Amino acid sequence: MKTEVTISVMPRGVPSIVSRVSGFLRQQGGKMVLPSFETERLWVRPRTMADFDACLAMDRDPAVTRFIPGLWNDPVKHEAFLRERIETSLGDGLGYWSIFPKEQPDQFLGWILLIPYDGVGPEVEIGWRLNQSAWGNGFALEAARPIVEHAFHTAGLERIVADIDPGNLSSQRVAERIGMKHIGDSKHGDDPCKCYVMTKADLGEMVSRNS
Repeated sequence: MKTEVTISVMPRGVPSIVSRVSGFLRQQGGKMVLPSFETERLWVRPRTMADFDACLAMDRDPAVTRFIPGLWNDPVKHEAFLRERIETSLGDGLGYWSIFPKEQPDQFLGWILLIPYDGVGPEVEIGWRLNQSAWGNGFALEAARPIVEHAFHTAGLERIVADIDPGNLSSQRVAERIGMKHIGDSKHGDDPCKCYVMTKADLGEMVSRNS
């Protein structure tokens, strides 16, 4: 999947925003449940079917999906794809998180994902998608940081990746600010993309530089 835009220790000049993690992965009926996160301005919680209509409406905004190939013009296939993604387990520690502002906790801003690449792997990708009304406020960056920390410290990943459309400059900036490195250009299917990678060692180096 070409990501649209995917730490409690922040780069210099950026305030620490992760104040609390609402539990970690915990066993529930044999299934690992994703944690929720609280940042300075946001609640970031596992996505559920309660978010279905809000996700559908966001995807139907052409500006939001401008850089993302998908089933946006086929309502039946789009709804089936979204339902499957919400209801399917994507692996321990992996999935989607919905983003809500603390000031208006019922207002859906968008989501963050940490899932097998294109839903199948073997790489694990990070990505995000936000409503137009949420753009330009730093919400993607703020919500992505605890997911990066979760990826390496809780889910036990060694590396995460993201493919970003060359025209999506804002997403490239977010990827770089969370510590991802541009390693070259490629194609995602027939579409060109810029390839980003971050490793657990990269996170450790970032922590060391800012300690």
